[in-house]
Amino acid sequence: MKKHILTFIFICLSTMLMAQQISPNCYRIYLSDKDNNPFTIQNPSEYLSARALEKRARFNIAITEQDLPITPQYKQQLQSVDPSIRLLAESKWVNTVTLYCPDSTKIDQIAALSFVDSILPVAFYDPWLMSIDPISSPTIPPYQEPIVATRDSILEQYNYGEGYAQIAIHNGHLLHNDGFRGEGMLIAVFDAGWDHMDSIEIFNDWYNNQLVGTRDLIPFRNNVFLGHQHGTLVTSSMCNKQEGSLVGTAPEASYFLIRSEEPASEQLIEEDFWAYAAEIADSIGADVINSSLGYCGFPDFPQASFGYEQVDGVSSIASLAATTLGQKGVVVCVSAGNEGTSEWYHIGHPADAYDILSVAAVGIDSVIGAFSSRGPSYDGRIKPDIASVGVNTLCVYPDPEYNYFYGYASGTSLAGPVAAGLCACLWQSLPAATSQQIMQYVRESGSCANNPNNDIGYGIPDFYAAYTSHTAVPVYKPIAIEVWPNPCTNQLYISNNKQEIQTVQLYSANGNMVRQLSGSASWQLSIPMQDLPAGLYLGKVSLGNGASQHFKVVKQ
Repeated sequence: MKKHILTFIFICLSTMLMAQQISPNCYRIYLSDKDNNPFTIQNPSEYLSARALEKRARFNIAITEQDLPITPQYKQQLQSVDPSIRLLAESKWVNTVTLYCPDSTKIDQIAALSFVDSILPVAFYDPWLMSIDPISSPTIPPYQEPIVATRDSILEQYNYGEGYAQIAIHNGHLLHNDGFRGEGMLIAVFDAGWDHMDSIEIFNDWYNNQLVGTRDLIPFRNNVFLGHQHGTLVTSSMCNKQEGSLVGTAPEASYFLIRSEEPASEQLIEEDFWAYAAEIADSIGADVINSSLGYCGFPDFPQASFGYEQVDGVSSIASLAATTLGQKGVVVCVSAGNEGTSEWYHIGHPADAYDILSVAAVGIDSVIGAFSSRGPSYDGRIKPDIASVGVNTLCVYPDPEYNYFYGYASGTSLAGPVAAGLCACLWQSLPAATSQQIMQYVRESGSCANNPNNDIGYGIPDFYAAYTSHTAVPVYKPIAIEVWPNPCTNQLYISNNKQEIQTVQLYSANGNMVRQLSGSASWQLSIPMQDLPAGLYLGKVSLGNGASQHFKVVKQ
């Protein structure tokens, strides 16, 4: 599959589409208006969620006719032309409906409808597959409002295991240490499938508590947890939370999964699905989206292929949707592409969009991956925008024998989510900022922000610097504390030979405070433990210079 998937090769064995079968049976219908529409700007709760409306109000983002759904009557009239017609996608922002119409003689009849402006062929789908009944959707846990963490939260520093370098290159671990791990943020992920993320044991807590929903936009599929592992790898780099192995860049965020990609073919219709996914993400109130997908040609539908001159941010329905999404209060992270060693070389759609972050791939040594697509956009804008770790990125692979295993993958597909997760944490830390400001703060924190280029754009962002440079938060150098004995039985001692101890707070594993002691500006403090139940306890030590340190101890 020729997209921003991974640099290793996927072999797709599918009977869905033969190269010579390019006569279209799927079409994008451009509509002339939204007349006779029962939806109104004055009652947006009929088409935008409460979360989306709250964001619009908070950031003063106007609700306009662009937000109105497609006129339902128009969709009904299109379907009434022939019973075999099936609506596949729509875009209220561009005012299009994408449909399957196996009888090509009906196209003239559709074109004659008064509200139809023009028609564009976008795909050929095998009629046999289109007749298959969809698979039952999985049961998804209901959405629960997450608890937002603050810098005063009792937090243990993560043991990132082998995944430490891919977050530390951005100082993302410092954001985590300050209490910003994605709580309260909603990340929508567009991809080709999330094989077994509903059954892999290390994702059980995530599935039950942080996954808020899924949508499968691809015809003849209706279960995002079957069909491809690419989304599993991608999402694990953000959501995984197994200390000592891999902690992702937004381990406490909520997630919504949208399949917009058919992995067995490459046709123009996938841009229609991408645009549809973008509008779904907006309607549910997503804060950040990650799309490790992109398009620079359509070998399975060659009449729709395009040249570099169309990498201009406006020639693609997916790029138009990405720009609009970024302007409606969403941080949009899009993989730049893996064409750096190919004849194409450049970024594609929708990485060429305005007001988004397109992400190049580097290694933990900061060296760009040769495969990473280069800019600029055809109209001369700096692209990619930023770079993140997409060379040998640690992630989770599904495995039929062992349930899962940790492994490395390369591609801008992995660079995008590493950055997207940290964007969610950054926005959590700066809740008054707009999505556009967050993306600009990320660019400004880049390693070559003063001299951007067309390899890695503004460079490798320092997300902690982006945070501290826009707050009054002082940056403290950690001062080591000593805690002994650990495990303990009767008495626990805490000492520090550089700063006086002001207070010590001790919490049980469920978050209840069980001790609070004042050090009276002393260098050492003892905590009685004999009356406490056995188990794990978390502690916070406040020091004389205003800094704080955290520890954990086991009571026997």
